[in-house]
This record gives sequence, C-alpha cells and structure tokens, in this order.
Amino acid sequence: MNSKEKLHLGKLNVLLLILAAVLLILGYFIMSFNEISVSPVLLALVYVVIIPLALLYHPKKD
Repeated sequence: MNSKEKLHLGKLNVLLLILAAVLLILGYFIMSFNEISVSPVLLALVYVVIIPLALLYHPKKD
C-alpha cells in the first residue's frame, strides 16, 4: 500500500472521531424519545462540522 493512500490521522483526529461517534449515538438516542428540536441540531453539527474537521485537520509542523 502506497503511503499516499493512507489516512494520516493523529491523536487529536482519532479523539474527534470518537467524540463524533459518541455524539451520533447520543443524537439518535435522543431522537428515539421524539425530541425533534435537539436531536436534528446535534446530528447536523456532528455530520457537518465535527466529522469533516476530524478528517481534514492537520496540525502545523514547526
């Protein structure tokens, strides 16, 4: 496998992906109680902000 094909995820990226997974589970759990004002906002935040941030963020190297 070529090194350009790999995702180079650091510790922060993995932590953000774990946070996104926890928030997704929480969002769908809240949705199961018919809470239609909180869960869509939480799910949209995770899908639109946190997951792309976790995949695209690369810290600056000195």
